[in-house]
Amino acid sequence: MKFNAIAFVATQKKEVRESLDRLVERYGQVPPADADVIVALGGDGQMLKTLHNFMGLGVPIYGMNRGSIGFLMNVYHEDDLIERLEKAEPIGLHPLRMKALDIAGKEHQALAVNEVSVLRQTAQAAKIRIEVDGVVRLDELVCDGALVSTPAGSTAYNNAVYGPILPLGAELLALTPISAFRPRRWRGALLPRTAAVVFHVLEAERRQVSAVADFTEVRDIARVEVCEDQDFAPNLLFDPEHNLDERILKEQFVP
Repeated sequence: MKFNAIAFVATQKKEVRESLDRLVERYGQVPPADADVIVALGGDGQMLKTLHNFMGLGVPIYGMNRGSIGFLMNVYHEDDLIERLEKAEPIGLHPLRMKALDIAGKEHQALAVNEVSVLRQTAQAAKIRIEVDGVVRLDELVCDGALVSTPAGSTAYNNAVYGPILPLGAELLALTPISAFRPRRWRGALLPRTAAVVFHVLEAERRQVSAVADFTEVRDIARVEVCEDQDFAPNLLFDPEHNLDERILKEQFVP
């Protein structure tokens, strides 16, 4: 595939904007809707924002790391960008779709590239019933919350709460508790990517819970459905030497 038309997007940091100006002067700039590829400059937060903003365009996205982590970003180089893009390897991602019903009966929907989480809003622990594919698997989880993570998001919040890191090609979702009080020893579950998870909030009006899909938060929820959305499949482009599978494997052995 040829990449003659590039749309650059970047964070507002001074050094990143300076990089953006140099790249635009060198390679040109078109609107994202007219682009062959979108190049995101920043860290993983910028990549997440770019995926949300443009996943409906069907345009591949290539990230260059100008942030602090950059797990989903390639190494930043200004030279030979066209050649790098033409050699890059695509990885398709399917986001999660969240359907949250609040205690007033209103439904809210949002997409999540990383994870959908349910979180207690008050000092009281949340009480959540967990259903998978129509079967109640946990009658009552007393906790700070729980989340469903994609492989792409498994190194983010999911990893921070001791959930498993998933290779991108694993075709799995991680269901992970957040500070589980009872059952104390439950550490979560690995689910097929086709699984439909429902969180039922028990005592929802007294033990308020919010639902978060990446950047979107809904408060005072009673029920949350989470499943993979097959209608969206944004492609991330990676340099062959980036070897994301190797980076994911290494991440699991960090002391």
